[in-house]
Amino acid sequence: MSAQPMRPDPTKLSRPERVVGAVVRFGGRVPGLRRFLLWPVVARPGYWFATACAWLWGRILFGRFAKGGGIHYFSRLPKWAYGRGGTTIGAIYLTTDNTGDAVLEHEAIHKAQWKKYGLTFIALYVAAGSPALTNRFEVEAGLEKGGYLRTRRPGGLPGKS
Repeated sequence: MSAQPMRPDPTKLSRPERVVGAVVRFGGRVPGLRRFLLWPVVARPGYWFATACAWLWGRILFGRFAKGGGIHYFSRLPKWAYGRGGTTIGAIYLTTDNTGDAVLEHEAIHKAQWKKYGLTFIALYVAAGSPALTNRFEVEAGLEKGGYLRTRRPGGLPGKS
């Protein structure tokens, strides 16, 4: 059974997260809008555009391009070039050195999310809130694989991730 995200505490969300969340909730009440935005003819070009932008960003910053765990990625980027330990934009993962197998698997799930939602993923992700433990997209991708939770050894003792 996979973990379910908890509802984020509105007091811990930033103002932009609350505003985008309100816009996303409003958009969810517009008949047919969700279906239209998730229609592959609409979503896929947004995914391709995001991928092209991320690839260009990685090249401009002289990142090392590689593939692993079902995702293409740029490593050796400056830490200011992405969020947290790394960021997936479209089909490209951007990081300095966070390229372990589990992390790449986690990021491959984000790649699939981008492919499904297209550019709408940006608003949906922001509306889900920045705390990873309550962000439904991070929960879906696997909090342990993403490095947000420590893995557990058999017997229930926490292990090093």
